[in-house]
Amino acid sequence: MDQVLAAINDPERMRALVDSLGPWGPPVIVLGLAAAIVFSPVPSAPIALAAGALYGGAWGTAYVVAGSLLGAVVAFLIARRFGYGPARRIPWIARWLDRTQSQAMLAWLVFASRLLPFLSFDAVSYAAGLTPLRLPWFALATFAGVLPISILLVRFGEHMAQQGAAWIGTAVLVAGGITLLPLLWRRLRR
Repeated sequence: MDQVLAAINDPERMRALVDSLGPWGPPVIVLGLAAAIVFSPVPSAPIALAAGALYGGAWGTAYVVAGSLLGAVVAFLIARRFGYGPARRIPWIARWLDRTQSQAMLAWLVFASRLLPFLSFDAVSYAAGLTPLRLPWFALATFAGVLPISILLVRFGEHMAQQGAAWIGTAVLVAGGITLLPLLWRRLRR
């Protein structure tokens, strides 16, 4: 990852890095993102930025969405396998889960959470595994919710590679602004 960040200012170095990865580059991006989601402390945004810098908008987005979806599904399945039963043994959680059986409502909550960058993607994936939400609904909601932010991060990475590191200040301001949009919307509705 350090090589990618150092190569952002040097297009020739960037091209050499992409060439050095060869056919292993896309699987490294996909599996790296999946691991970043399953092992929560690892940040995933730099991997998405690197995908944009290395592979451009279309392919970078495809790799980021694939990695994000894979990681989210693995986290969901881990929680479902090891946490669903124990969670149902806690009376107040069991009562809440019994009231929230609507697949559409649970999927909508997952989708909405994916659009809010200040909510932990990893935690939502694990938490969804503790609910009665079915895997296909979870995967669809995750895909739909992760696509816009993936496009945004990949495009940032692509522009960083083209414009150099000075562009990162603008990217950070835009990302921060997007994070504040839900709060602004809520304030305006009042």
